[in-house]
Amino acid sequence: MKLLEERIKADGNALNENVLKVDSFLNHQIDPQLMNEIGKEFASLFANEGITKIVTIETSGIAPAVMAGLHMNVPVIFAKKSKSLTLFEAMLTTRVYSFTKQESNDISISKKYISEDDRILIIDDFIANGEAALGLVNLVEMTNAKVAGIGIVIEKSFQPGAQKLKDLGFRVESLARIAKLSNGEVTFVNEKVEELV
Repeated sequence: MKLLEERIKADGNALNENVLKVDSFLNHQIDPQLMNEIGKEFASLFANEGITKIVTIETSGIAPAVMAGLHMNVPVIFAKKSKSLTLFEAMLTTRVYSFTKQESNDISISKKYISEDDRILIIDDFIANGEAALGLVNLVEMTNAKVAGIGIVIEKSFQPGAQKLKDLGFRVESLARIAKLSNGEVTFVNEKVEELV
C-alpha cells in the first residue's frame, strides 16, 4: 500500500535493525484518515472471504481493525491483555510472548462473541515473529470458528512470522512489507526487488 509506505518513510523511525517506531500515526497517536484507508484496503483484499467478524489484540490493532470492520460492516472483537471485572462469563485465554516488550501476556476473549459458524479475519498492526497472530489464531480455533485470513498493517519480512503463518496454510495479507531496517532507513520488499531489476 503506497500511502502507508510513504507515511512510514516520512514519519517512521528505524530505531535499530529490529525496531520500527510508528507512534506518530499508529501505535500512540492515530491518524484516522490513514486508518480509514487501511480499513478500506483490508475490506477490499478480503471482500470474497465471507468475513463475519474481525478479531484483533489490544491496543494497537484496534484502530485498523475497527476501520476494516466499518468498511466490511462486521463487528470487531479485541483480545484483552488484562482481566476485567465486567467480563466474568466464559473466557478463552492463551499466552503470547512479545519480542518488542520482552514479556509474556495472557490474552482473552469472551466465548459468547464467536461461534463455530463465524469466518474470522484477524488484524494486527505488526508481524515479526508471529506470536500475537498465532495467539489470536489459537483463541479463534478454540471456538471452532474458521480463520479466513490474517491482515497485517506492517510486516517485518526479515523475521519469520508471516512465513510461519503461510506455512500453516493461512492467507496473510500485509499492507507494507519491510525487507530491512538499517542506519535509520526503511527498505521495503518491493524496493529490494526493483534494485535487482
